[in-house]
Amino acid sequence: METQTATTTDQLFISTDAMLAHWQGHRNLTRRVIEAFPEDKLFNHSIGGMRPFAELAMELIDIAAPGVEGLATGKWEKIEEFDHTKTMPKTKEGLLELWDKVTVTIDSVWPKISSERFQKVESAFGQYEYPNYASLLYFVDNEIHHRAQGYVYLRSLGIQPPFFWER
Repeated sequence: METQTATTTDQLFISTDAMLAHWQGHRNLTRRVIEAFPEDKLFNHSIGGMRPFAELAMELIDIAAPGVEGLATGKWEKIEEFDHTKTMPKTKEGLLELWDKVTVTIDSVWPKISSERFQKVESAFGQYEYPNYASLLYFVDNEIHHRAQGYVYLRSLGIQPPFFWER
């Protein structure tokens, strides 16, 4: 009887290019949610004590830019507590400009992330010790969670949110 020797290679479930497109698709959809808000409601509308959507968007901004840098370099900014109000623009246009700036940062830093970096266990933001791919998935999951809050806000204002599948 012959025996066969199996060789094992690690294969990515999704390519890094496809993952970037997936994340940026979510970011594009969240940008459209920001655009759908009336200016005053973006910064002031709240339900059940939840933060206004501008604050939720700032959290996503504050995670994405240093997050992609951390994924690429292993140098994670330590974040004690997010205080988005210090850096939050005062207008929807300003928030969208900041969102777009982070999008450019993600696109420019992403190619510097090797496939091996996603498997490395690190302490993201000095707090969350996981493999880097899990941190990246958290960035996306957190965005989906907060965007859903934005959908509830928009519907409460009588505004049809963008279709979630149109990323």
